[in-house]
Amino acid sequence: MTESARERQRWLRYALIGNASFSTITGVFIVIAHDWTAHLLGLSGTANLVGLGIGLLIFAATLLINARRPELRIAQAWAVVLMDLAWVAGSYVTLLIAPFTAEAKWVIAMVADLVLVFAVLQWIGINRIQSHERAARLSHGPSA
Repeated sequence: MTESARERQRWLRYALIGNASFSTITGVFIVIAHDWTAHLLGLSGTANLVGLGIGLLIFAATLLINARRPELRIAQAWAVVLMDLAWVAGSYVTLLIAPFTAEAKWVIAMVADLVLVFAVLQWIGINRIQSHERAARLSHGPSA
């Protein structure tokens, strides 16, 4: 891969690593402080929260694996954007239907907003890579 290709992929790499870092911190926090988190959210059980924390750690690992590849897998990056958007939508639907405390609603909304920021940054990174690829195909004309 050329240096200019690495440069074009840098934005997406940083967005994936940022998302992985936030997911790791959140996952570890939920696993360690699941009782406190459940209390904050007004939930009775903690088993689902531990599962959520572990799921976030697995998600973070997959993000890091893709971000560290010599050549990023754009299809996987698109899947991450879609998963992030699903998280945001699910968070806001949950806020509308679940009887959380005001503090819990603020925490859920702030996390959802940050996840949305990561989705947008990743989309920008993907777009930068794909825009260059489209321009390169157009400049070379039709294949013979």
